[in-house]
Amino acid sequence: MGEMVEPADYRQVMPLSPSPSPSNTKTLEGLMEVITIKDSTDPSKESATKSATNLQGHQQNLQEAWLPITESRNGNAIFAMFHLLCSGIGFQALFLPVAFATLGWAWGIICLSLAFAWQLYTIFILVQLHELVPGIRYSRYLQLAIVSFGPKLGKLLALFPVMYSSGGACVIMIINGGRTLDLLFKTICDHEATCHVQSLTGIEWFLVFTCVAILVAQLPNLNSMVGVSLIGAITAIGYCTLILVLSIAKGRPIDISYGQFDVAKSNMEKISDILNALGIIALAFRGHNLILEIQGTLPSNQRHTSYKPMSAGVTISYIVIAMCQFPLAIVGFWAYGNKVPFSGGLLSAFSQIHGANTSKLIMGSIYLLVLVNYLCAFQVYAMPVFDNLEMRYTTKKKKPCPKWVRTCLRIFFGGVTFFVAVAVPFLGSLALLIGGMVLPMTFAYPCFMWIAMKKPRPNGVVWSINLGLGCLGIVFSVLIVIAAARTLADKGLNANFFRP
Repeated sequence: MGEMVEPADYRQVMPLSPSPSPSNTKTLEGLMEVITIKDSTDPSKESATKSATNLQGHQQNLQEAWLPITESRNGNAIFAMFHLLCSGIGFQALFLPVAFATLGWAWGIICLSLAFAWQLYTIFILVQLHELVPGIRYSRYLQLAIVSFGPKLGKLLALFPVMYSSGGACVIMIINGGRTLDLLFKTICDHEATCHVQSLTGIEWFLVFTCVAILVAQLPNLNSMVGVSLIGAITAIGYCTLILVLSIAKGRPIDISYGQFDVAKSNMEKISDILNALGIIALAFRGHNLILEIQGTLPSNQRHTSYKPMSAGVTISYIVIAMCQFPLAIVGFWAYGNKVPFSGGLLSAFSQIHGANTSKLIMGSIYLLVLVNYLCAFQVYAMPVFDNLEMRYTTKKKKPCPKWVRTCLRIFFGGVTFFVAVAVPFLGSLALLIGGMVLPMTFAYPCFMWIAMKKPRPNGVVWSINLGLGCLGIVFSVLIVIAAARTLADKGLNANFFRP
């Protein structure tokens, strides 16, 4: 599952563990793949011969060059930045003012800053672990989890978070994208005498969005989607900027309030609200399940690893992400106070308060930018699932996926996500509950991976920091899940199955 790049004169595979015993050879078989790069007299003409090995060096089939995440490795720091921006700025950021309404100005800014620094630290951990041993690359989050925690525990801990973060994100994008299509249609055609077209139903809007998303998803690999990611990044920055500028220009409503708590609430309800607010802030930072995959598209050799270009891409992209998310939280709370609805966030608040006195062109532009961003982000989040489906096919058939098989697999994924979106259109209401379950992937697992892979001195500063952050991340996740479950039990859930 990992892979090694080595020069022609180096033929000994470097094991990450002692020589295998008969009992663990089969267990770890398939964990790592090797690409041997042969040196030639002309450095520009390198021929790659493929072989494969597990952690102990046993030969087996190579799949990396067949799979959509790693089949193209001509990326660079700019490409990585586009992918990171497209996947990192999303609809979750529009809910940050909701968290500020509970935490207040000071604690809201402090918690947002701490969460940003924490998740950025774990991102750089993943970037370093991607190619920790010179030449060995782990291009998928699940691979690194298996190598760090062992085959059984790694899959147990990471499989659900990785698959939900990809598949679940795509389902929510179908739900939100379909609803945005409906809002865009109504904005354009509302009260227009020349518009005689009847609006589609919720299911039909979901289907339209899914069909367009799967059509774009026929691009073969992650590197070929760099143009899509660029468009997604531009549209994300565009709608964030538009909402911010218009909110400031139109001024605050007269009756807004910045009060943090209802005096009638019990202490338990207040604690639950605080934990839910912290959960909203934590979930605003997404995409850890894509970091290793994006880095896997960058070239690497013994002299120049992928660490430097990926670090540059992460640094630039997260400066831009911070420039979007912090103003969204601060200006959004300043402009709307407690009027930001829990469902819909800033977009709903702006539409409800200023939509009537805003031109159709501007409202339509905001909805269009949001819609295009959903379509583009869908491609990046779906890629790990496409990669996993093709991995299963190539493992069984021992050959690359033909184009028609690749197309069928992606249509199949589109059909599954569409069905889930129609069956569970209230999935967004469960975001805190399910999102809390996958938060360790962002805030805890990378810290434990660092300890397992780097093996720092026990009880040393680095060891203590990572162990403390990892344990705190697990406790944080459990508390958010408990608070979200209590809120759902208290307020109820509109479980409108098959009624989007």
